[in-house]
Amino acid sequence: MKFRGLIFANLFRKKIRFLLTIGSFAVALFLFGLLAVVRGAFSQGVEVAGADRLVVINRVSIIQPLPLSYRERILQLRGVKTITFANWFGGVYQDERNFFPQFAIDIENQRKVYPELIVPEDQWQTFVKDRQGTIVGAATAKRFGWKIGDRIPLKSSFLPGPWEFNLDGIYHGQRRQDDETQFWFQWNYLEERVPDRLKGQIGWYVLRVENPDDSVRIAKQIDQLFANSPYETRTETEKAFAAGWVKQMGNIEFLILSIGGVVFFTLLLVTGNTMAIAVRERTAELAVLKAVGFSDRFVLLLVLAESLLIAILGGALGLGLAKLFTLGGDPTRGLLPFFYLPLKAIISGLGVALAVGVASGLLPAVGAMRLRVVDALRRV
Repeated sequence: MKFRGLIFANLFRKKIRFLLTIGSFAVALFLFGLLAVVRGAFSQGVEVAGADRLVVINRVSIIQPLPLSYRERILQLRGVKTITFANWFGGVYQDERNFFPQFAIDIENQRKVYPELIVPEDQWQTFVKDRQGTIVGAATAKRFGWKIGDRIPLKSSFLPGPWEFNLDGIYHGQRRQDDETQFWFQWNYLEERVPDRLKGQIGWYVLRVENPDDSVRIAKQIDQLFANSPYETRTETEKAFAAGWVKQMGNIEFLILSIGGVVFFTLLLVTGNTMAIAVRERTAELAVLKAVGFSDRFVLLLVLAESLLIAILGGALGLGLAKLFTLGGDPTRGLLPFFYLPLKAIISGLGVALAVGVASGLLPAVGAMRLRVVDALRRV
């Protein structure tokens, strides 16, 4: 009780300084939480990518098509379990800012390749029978307030005519990280309405292999199979594909680490200076504690405890605010669909806060421990 009473008495001696120091920690950890959310959003595809899935795109670019006839030839390769395909649609719902991914899918094999995206069987069967049907991710349905039975109009950026869809089902991911923002409709519906020059073409293939250890071999065989053809392919694992997509946006990882490093280094300097001033102001009091029998170790732990308490309070406040901010949903209008602060990031943030607390209080604490009673009282 005496130890705790001394800590709080010293912390509340300068209330404004105490609150500002906690505020510094809170701001730094709030920023840490947001950076962790952004990093998680960009790396989401890499982390949830299937180990047994390969992506096949046009060697030139993903926006270049591939023939539908490639499907049967790929299926004949040893080790290929199943294959599906899709086309990007690029429609607009009401406002161009309402971004969400829309795909014309192969309804026969979509669920075989993506078993982690769950659609109730009755909803899926309704979708299969409905030429204008659509299945929407739970996050997108919640975002726009859609419910099953709604009529959803989209305006295509490159295909004429009105496009209207019946919302027949809503899918959910088995994992928290699974993408629940997609909009699926039947590829056959797209095929019958595109110009003749685009018929029989798809955007990309995704296939599952029997053994993930065979992924490299199968990828090479696919690319060799279509080498020197009008539509050469580039095949890679889903994880490599997702990582390459992230890299196109720049080195997000380095940027986040750089910003975080600068913030915490500045926080370390500010907190260290604050603790040094606090110890210097209490030189006489610390000397009296030693004079009445308190050990050097007690004085060391007293100063470190004050620094750690500030770090814990400020860190918990900042991470709590970051968590509350993410509970409000994605503020980026679909650009960062995985807008979530995981428990792992919260624990890491508290660990970093404690490390800064120890580092900033260590030198002042060691100085207080080494303080000689005679010298300290002489300064008074």
